[in-house]
Amino acid sequence: MLRRIWRALGLQLLILGGSSISFAQALSWEQVHERFLANNPNVLASRIFVREAQALEITAGLRPNPQLGVVLDQFHIFSPNPLQPFNNAQWTPTLTQLFERRHKRELRVDSARLGTSAAGSDELDLERQLTFNLRTAFVQTLQAKSILELAGDNLNYYDEVIRVNGERLKAGDISQSDFDRIQLQRVQFETDLINAQVSLRTAKIVLLSIMNDRVTGVDALDVAGDFNFKETIVLQQELRQAALDARPDLSTATTALRKAKVDNKLAWANGSWDPTVGLEYQRTQLDNTAGVVLGLPIRIFDKNQGEKVRTQLDIQRVEKIRDAIVGNIFRDVDSAYEVVDSTRRLLRPYRDRYLPQSQKVRDTVSFAYKNGGASLLDFLDAQKGYRDAQLAYRNLIASYLNAVSQLNFAVGREVMQ
Repeated sequence: MLRRIWRALGLQLLILGGSSISFAQALSWEQVHERFLANNPNVLASRIFVREAQALEITAGLRPNPQLGVVLDQFHIFSPNPLQPFNNAQWTPTLTQLFERRHKRELRVDSARLGTSAAGSDELDLERQLTFNLRTAFVQTLQAKSILELAGDNLNYYDEVIRVNGERLKAGDISQSDFDRIQLQRVQFETDLINAQVSLRTAKIVLLSIMNDRVTGVDALDVAGDFNFKETIVLQQELRQAALDARPDLSTATTALRKAKVDNKLAWANGSWDPTVGLEYQRTQLDNTAGVVLGLPIRIFDKNQGEKVRTQLDIQRVEKIRDAIVGNIFRDVDSAYEVVDSTRRLLRPYRDRYLPQSQKVRDTVSFAYKNGGASLLDFLDAQKGYRDAQLAYRNLIASYLNAVSQLNFAVGREVMQ
């Protein structure tokens, strides 16, 4: 009895990681996602870029600076008194200001604000893509945990089978050869356990890498989530509309189209003339006078023709890009929806029929073999069938959760869990 207790404790230590036990609290998906957004350098860099775009709004709203000019003329170099050439010099300071017409400043500000909006949408789209990778790593960790639990349960169950058949060997119910074959089969279950441990550690390493968490150790990390599938009913047409409303890349394209139209208006405005108005003060030795300065550019050759054409073509280009994105969204949503639906169709018979049948067959054949009503080959085959069915079911669950993550990625927000 004492030996069996120590064997069970050793197995639990092996499942928990071997040399050390971690009592860290398991992180939920929301907690993992929160740490990811706080630590991932790509997300942080993208947010800084949005702030840079906001700074460009300040630049776009700046008005032209006034100009101060001073003219000093009428020097009498060859005057009768060459030592006093500035006696009759004329000082003329001028202060001028350029006035922008046709709402140039307002159009620049609108264009910069739309640029900031597009940068914000790009940042959300980057989060969407990286969150998909994070979710995939999270699901892989849950899958590895589930398979590790299955491997531990199978090994515990098989150790009990070995113990029972050891008693039968002592009683003379089975031969030594059959008992050796039963013991030899244990290596497969032990191998499954070790492979599951390696897979779990690998999945944790990937998850920590995406989170950019350099503090938490692999053994200290644990995650918790619902590793199962749900019969959630979603309509394909509703998913399409949700994607059109939520996808950040489509929002970026829509904003880019609005910005292209504003830039075209700005190009036409920049082709117009802007007056320069100022005041002049003139001081001479005999008199002080004031005047008005007016400057008008004569736009004969340069009417900003190139920018007018370029921005008009840019509108057409962005329209085509937006149409292509809409088509890609529909394709992504439809494909992801079909994968989710097909995976659920595979999971239902496993849940409702194959798993109960595999457990029933294993228990029935084990009981029959114990009482001499089944062969050793039937007994080992029943053990393998149960193991394969359970493993296939867990892999299908992981496929379903990844398909749901792909659907959420295609839509642009979480529509299924």
